[in-house]
Amino acid sequence: MPTPVISLSSSPAVDAAADVVVLASRSGDDGVVLLAPDGFEWAEGQLRALGAKGAADELVRLADPGVEGRVVAVAGTGPTADADALRLAAGSALRQLSDVESVAIGVPTASAAEAAALLEGAALGAYRFNEYRSKPKAPVASITLHTGFGDEELGTERVRAVAEAVASTRDLVNLSPSELFPASFAELAVEAARAAGVDARVSAEDELEAGGFGGILGVGQGSTRGPRLVRLEYAPEGATRSLALVGKGITFDSGGLSLKPMQSMVGMKGDMAGAAAVLNATIALARLNVPIRVTAWLCLAENLPSGTAMRPNDVLRIRGGKTVEVLNTDAEGRLVLADGIVAASEEQPDAIVDVATLTGAQMVALGGRITGLMGEDALVQRVRDAAAAVDESVWPMPLPAHLLPLLKSDVADLTNTKLGGIVPGMLLAGVFLQEFVGERDGERIPWAHLDIAGPADNGGAAWGFTSGGPTGIAVRTLVRLGEELAAG
Repeated sequence: MPTPVISLSSSPAVDAAADVVVLASRSGDDGVVLLAPDGFEWAEGQLRALGAKGAADELVRLADPGVEGRVVAVAGTGPTADADALRLAAGSALRQLSDVESVAIGVPTASAAEAAALLEGAALGAYRFNEYRSKPKAPVASITLHTGFGDEELGTERVRAVAEAVASTRDLVNLSPSELFPASFAELAVEAARAAGVDARVSAEDELEAGGFGGILGVGQGSTRGPRLVRLEYAPEGATRSLALVGKGITFDSGGLSLKPMQSMVGMKGDMAGAAAVLNATIALARLNVPIRVTAWLCLAENLPSGTAMRPNDVLRIRGGKTVEVLNTDAEGRLVLADGIVAASEEQPDAIVDVATLTGAQMVALGGRITGLMGEDALVQRVRDAAAAVDESVWPMPLPAHLLPLLKSDVADLTNTKLGGIVPGMLLAGVFLQEFVGERDGERIPWAHLDIAGPADNGGAAWGFTSGGPTGIAVRTLVRLGEELAAG
């Protein structure tokens, strides 16, 4: 869906032509505290009279007595008004506003980082998906931030690129699975990548078979719409660091012959959110000319039951030669990722990060807002730092060596899961993936795994800039990680 036009204004007078002016308030010891430029002092008295608290996600609409017909929307930040709180407050305001064409933001900030957070939050909160609505929700067409900071100082182009990358990720996940399948996803990815100057190559069934990609082929063989592997490459001149991104792209996951229950199958069009995040993070890094070489591997398949579907006890040969006995066809994401991780390893990058809606166990352990993070310690810390910088919640989880024997097969190198008993499923999936990370100079390539099963889709109440449905999680973390790795 189109994203709003975002811009800055150095005028201290907030644009009277805007449909809505967004201000902020925080909760103070003596009641609500208004965060607004000169000329809006009247609003604090009205907020107090209305019993406003300045709490996070609170939005109070006021009529501006000085400008006929103008609405002033005051968004709460909670007890603090730092960059993270301002991002969420501006996003909450734009998410909750409807039938608004233009918005002016008049929240004073002490730093360019806080101003950028306001603009980013507003752009993220303005997201609407209208593709299938007979009566579309009117999108916000323009957002103007009134600030003393200039475009370069604030990083307006970065805000645009990141907001558009998140929106594009959400768009892909929102598409009907009848329209988004491996071949069509690959076509969309190639079109978007090449528009950003990113090289793109697609491997269909014949090429996958010739290349030994048995995991992707095995998962996709039950569908009449065959699997694809998309390789993207952004290689700026002079880049000295390299990052490989691998995304799980199951465009619909029925569970295969290990069929999911009815309720669990709803929403499985979003099992490609990892591939969508990887695609759009790569495009954003290219748009921003970040000096790092990025290769992205989108592992695309549709997991359906049929007479040609893979069976429990089938043995798949993953690229590179390792074999996996399939015990549960619904543990398919790790099979396509295994192929992608091996292929990424062959190019000897400085780091590999995979992103996947991988396990229901992630949701049991960490819920719907916190991503599970596993891998090599130093890279895990860098991913964690990048996530913290953009206020995406991740939590490091162990990869216990004592779990590996649970994947012992009587006939193959590994099984894809362990049936029966109490098994830490998120950790076991991570231990499985680790077995496919390649070596460089005799040591395992630094690798991190992001399990976004819960955070990829908000099935609960809306909050901050996050509405119901796809969230675009991990895009902002990956962009920040790429920038930080490029910096050394």
